[in-house]
Amino acid sequence: MIDQHLADLRQTYAQRTLTEADVLPTAVPQFRAWLEEALQAHLDEPTAMTLATVSDTGQPSARIVLLKGLPDDAGFLFYTNYDSRKGHDLTAQPLAALTFFWPGLERQVRVEGRVEKAPQDMSTEYFQSRPRGSQIGAWASPQSQPIGSRQELEQREHDVAARFADQEPLPRPEHWGGYILRPHRVEFWQGRPSRLHDRIVYELAGTSWALSRLAP
Repeated sequence: MIDQHLADLRQTYAQRTLTEADVLPTAVPQFRAWLEEALQAHLDEPTAMTLATVSDTGQPSARIVLLKGLPDDAGFLFYTNYDSRKGHDLTAQPLAALTFFWPGLERQVRVEGRVEKAPQDMSTEYFQSRPRGSQIGAWASPQSQPIGSRQELEQREHDVAARFADQEPLPRPEHWGGYILRPHRVEFWQGRPSRLHDRIVYELAGTSWALSRLAP
């Protein structure tokens, strides 16, 4: 039975420890240090993160997006279509959560905070640095909206490519750009044996970060 098989799946985490003496005094630089370790370990998709948002009716939703920067060591930057479901959620409720999971290091990071749109020049610079196919795709896809067929999407792509055939790079569409999540809570989780994991949480108090240990 698959349910019994799932119930029996277990893994012992024993690679590392995490103590208060191991971490930096502020949250985003500490995240940067862990991200560098994930990059150096050549993990698959180390910048992938689950982004959770909430609609104006209170319905939560989550999806994987890619981290594209840590502006001023004070925020988490990602890009998307402003007219997508996540974009509408963030307009209605500009609070969100991120989760990074690096099983190769037996680590997880959870981030909560307020989201704001990135500066337009930052969004334009990044958009125009993307491969041309990705630029065309951002114009062609009405992200999160119903579409009749794959053929319709490919026709939209063809039409956009023809429209901008003589332009390099493409202009950034107004409906596409960046968001920066400004965290007020960041938790670092290190797997340990017997499910007695290490959890260190940073919580913003005014302009400074308070650290504490959480029970697993």
